[in-house]
Amino acid sequence: MSQVEERLSRLGWEVPTPPAPVAAYVPGVKVGRMVYTSGQLPFSGGELKYRGKLGEGVSVAEGYEAARLCALNCLGVVKALAGDLDRVERVVKVTGFVASAPGFQEQPQVVNGASELLVQVFGEAGQHARSAVGMAELPRGACCEVEMVVLLKGE
Repeated sequence: MSQVEERLSRLGWEVPTPPAPVAAYVPGVKVGRMVYTSGQLPFSGGELKYRGKLGEGVSVAEGYEAARLCALNCLGVVKALAGDLDRVERVVKVTGFVASAPGFQEQPQVVNGASELLVQVFGEAGQHARSAVGMAELPRGACCEVEMVVLLKGE
């Protein structure tokens, strides 16, 4: 088990096997030392855990947990492509999409679920540039979706 996975385990989380794509795409692409994940939904154990819209039936706390699940699924993609999460040199960029009811403006607090997990796991190397965007709808009715860009250590 990698050091990163041991840290995750101590925090009560584990890196999942990447979920199968729900359309015509791949879960992620490795180009040189960069890994670009596709958007990941809040799946756990093969089940979509959080559906609906923030500000309309889904609380910020639930959205935060959903974003954390999305980030864990992104890490599963990174691990599958890099072979080992200890190869992560830096999390470069995170983009969070939040299904939002009209007037909901707390997308950054929701996407903090992903961002704070990455900092807990990678420390300073987990600090990243980020966008948190409100959306009318997301695939399968998910309340959020997260994608990330990661730089790997030299080969």
